[in-house]
Amino acid sequence: MVEHPHAALVRQGYEAFSRGDMNALRELMAKDATHHVPGSHPLSGDYKGQDAIIDMYGRLAEETNGTFRVELSSIAVDGRGHAVGVSRFTAERNGMRLDQTGCIVFRIVGDKVTDLDECVEDIDASNGFWS
Repeated sequence: MVEHPHAALVRQGYEAFSRGDMNALRELMAKDATHHVPGSHPLSGDYKGQDAIIDMYGRLAEETNGTFRVELSSIAVDGRGHAVGVSRFTAERNGMRLDQTGCIVFRIVGDKVTDLDECVEDIDASNGFWS
């Protein structure tokens, strides 16, 4: 079975993120892409444009002393420009440990990601960890 192109794009993104290859991530995103981070903590909000998104990814690494990890579990597509990546993410920060399931809903136009809507399993735990 051949993987759907949108699933392949999302998989490439997770692999690039896990390698820390921000240049590869830039190639997968539209220049004006937006990543929406849920919650009410210092990293939550909307990051518009490749530079803002990549800077936020850098802050994830910085705030966790490089312990932030994402393990992709599955990808679902609708064939109309949406894909959902379900993953487990872990990190350590200020003596706390984060271990949750989450997902990102990707909007894809052509062969580029234009929008990333992040969801987390436990928003209160996420807010506590990042605050």
